[in-house]
Formats: sequence, structure tokens, C-alpha cells
Amino acid sequence: MTQLIDYLKAAKSPYHAVEFAAKRLKEAGFEALDFTKEFELKEGGRYYCMPYPTALFAFKIKSGNKAEGMHIACAHTDSPTFRIKPNPDMKSAGINKLNAEPYGGMLKRTWFDRALGAAGTVLLRTENPYSPKAVLFDTESPWFIIPSLAPHMDREIETKSLDPQKELLPVFSLVSEDEAGNKSFAGLVAQKLGVKEEDILDYDLSLYLCEEPVICGVNGEFLLASRIDNIASVAALCEGLIADPEIDQNDAKISIIALFDNEEIGSRTKQGADSNILNAVIDRIYESELFANANKLSDISKTKILSVDGAHGVHPNYSEKADDTAKAFMGKGVVFKTSASQRYVTDPAMGAILKAICEKYDIPFSRQANKSGAPGGQTLGPIISSYLPVPAADLGVPMLGMHSVKETMCAKDYDALYKLMNIWLG
Repeated sequence: MTQLIDYLKAAKSPYHAVEFAAKRLKEAGFEALDFTKEFELKEGGRYYCMPYPTALFAFKIKSGNKAEGMHIACAHTDSPTFRIKPNPDMKSAGINKLNAEPYGGMLKRTWFDRALGAAGTVLLRTENPYSPKAVLFDTESPWFIIPSLAPHMDREIETKSLDPQKELLPVFSLVSEDEAGNKSFAGLVAQKLGVKEEDILDYDLSLYLCEEPVICGVNGEFLLASRIDNIASVAALCEGLIADPEIDQNDAKISIIALFDNEEIGSRTKQGADSNILNAVIDRIYESELFANANKLSDISKTKILSVDGAHGVHPNYSEKADDTAKAFMGKGVVFKTSASQRYVTDPAMGAILKAICEKYDIPFSRQANKSGAPGGQTLGPIISSYLPVPAADLGVPMLGMHSVKETMCAKDYDALYKLMNIWLG
């Protein structure tokens, strides 16, 4: 659980999530590869590459000739938030505010009256216009608030839909009578970075909640934190790949984790799952001298994929929203998600394999389907398995308040997910 909390605290943006994952892999002896160059691999090697700054792929190669195919596990690095627009400075009622837009399907009202920071990447001018310098940015303190309207001003305010261009704009300072004290947002970023404002060419920055994860519940059962969806999966995949497995039952030659960006907005980006980037990484592996005599198509036919994302736990105040029989209860371990419409991709072959693994190694699990007529969201699984057509499954830890600024999960469910990932990727 300590490791999960470290990931949650670090992953203030997808850029920071990938930076922290890369740091953990490097500390564990994984070698960084340049995706643009030929991979030099060896048996027993452990590697990672970052084709884009918000996507990471890591893998290890098992020694010996008996293992075949690949075990792949995927997660995403992004979460619902507000992305700051270009030229974002606005003024109203003597207050400086910021033009920002919702990213992903957030629960908007949960962002009101919170202390918010901003994090991401900033692109700086260099002598070569084709090579701007990218630097990570973090306000490291609360700069912003999205203030709510008091009910005295509008007695129906809680029943009205929100206009994000009007009611969800963060404020960050009072307008000063001294114009020198009215720094633009870009000016504040430049000051924080110690650069000239005119040297900021562009940025990709989003808001985050300035509150650390909290263990709560009478017996400490719950974890309340931002970005559990899907940093809990990122942590389980990275740590499951890093750790030597307690039980060496992985029958794959190669174990791969794929951390994609932009799942919350449909994955249709170069760094998203709805691209050819995973296939390109696999091509790089099989183009290496180590695999010169390997049969790539044969290995792919023996490959299996896990899409690891959050699951909807049965809500104690809205239990009627869950399916009548296929429910995901908090504290009952990993959830395997199924859907007749294939919004969750768990097929019978993978469902059987995962059930057998969990029963053999005492990993608590349950099977979940959405209530009929409530389709739910689509995950990485159906997208990835359309590009790499092999058996696949969707799974994750159950949570409450998914897409709230703060989500709730059961601490021991993460332990079950980690153990399964350790066996799967071992």
C-alpha cells in the first residue's frame, strides 16, 4: 500500500506518472531503450522505453527455451481533470481567473472549493526551432480554486447543469492596482521555472487536487485519493513486473506492461491505445538480434492480454445500480469485467484462465457485469485486442466515486491486484 500511495502522490499529471514509473523501473535495474533505435537485448534482460512522454512500455525476457509467447498487461496514465487552454488569462469582478476545459468524464461538482495545483510539461525556446526543450512543471502548492455559488444566490443551483465555460473556471489572484503585480499565467509559470516568459513556446498543463491520499474507515479499510483510476493499476503493473514472483508460473517468454495516455477521452491519439504503438514496440523487440530466429507470428498466437482499469463497486446508497447477480463488492479482491456488447473484452478462455490462477494461488476475485440497459464505459481491452487479436480480459479493483476528484477503494483489493500482476508478469 505504501508503494501505491507513492505513485498516487507523484502522478499529478500523465507526464509525472510516467516519470515516476521510469524512476522505479530504473532503480530496479531496468535498462532504458531509445525507441528510435534498434533494441540490443539479451536473455534475462529487463528494459523500458518511452516513445512519448506520457506513455511507457517495459518488458523482461525470460531465460531458457521452454517459455513461449507474451503476457501483456495494460493501464492508462491519465485521469479526468481540467486542461489549461492557450492564452488562458481572464478577469472578472476584480479577480484573475483561468480559461480551462474539462478533460474526460469527470464528476464536475466534486472540484468546487478545492485547493488546486497545476502540473504537466512546458516547452521552452532553444536555438533550434525544431527542438524546443521540454521540462516538467508543478506549481507544488495550491494556486487555484473553483469557487461554488452559494445557495442564497440561487435556490435551484444544485439541480442545474453546469456550464464549464462559465461556472468551472478557476481563480488564482486578485487584480492588483499595480499592473506590475498582475502577472499573466504564463508569467507565473516562467517565474516558477526561472525563465523568461517569452521563452515559453507552449505547454500541456492540467489541474490536480492538493490533498494527499488518506487511509480512512474505522479499521483503516479504505483509501481515499485522487487518480485511483487508473494510477492504482499503473502501480500494480510496474511493481508486479519489478518484483521477482513468489510463484514462477508465468509460461511466457516476454512479459510486457503498456502504459497508455488519453483513455479518458477515447484513446485515439498517438500515445493512446487506439494506435499502433504497442505493435510497434513488439516489432522493435522481434527485430532485435536476440529474436532473429524467433517465429513472431507463432509467439503472438500464444500471447494473452490483460486490460487493467478501475471497476464500479456496488454503492451502498445506490445498490440498485448494480447488476442483480454479477456484482463487484468492495473488499472482495480483483474484479473480472464482462460485457455482451464487448465494452469489456473478457472472453471465456481468459475468464477461465484467470479464475484458475486466482483459485490456485488464493487471490480473492469476483465477476462483474453492468446492469442491463446501463452500458458503462469502454476500457483499453476492446481497443488493444482489435490491434493485437489474441485472448484478452478486462479487470481491476472496485471503487466508489469513480471520476470524482477523490475516489475510494479498499486497501486490500490493491494487494490482490498486485499479487495477480506479479504472477502474470513474473
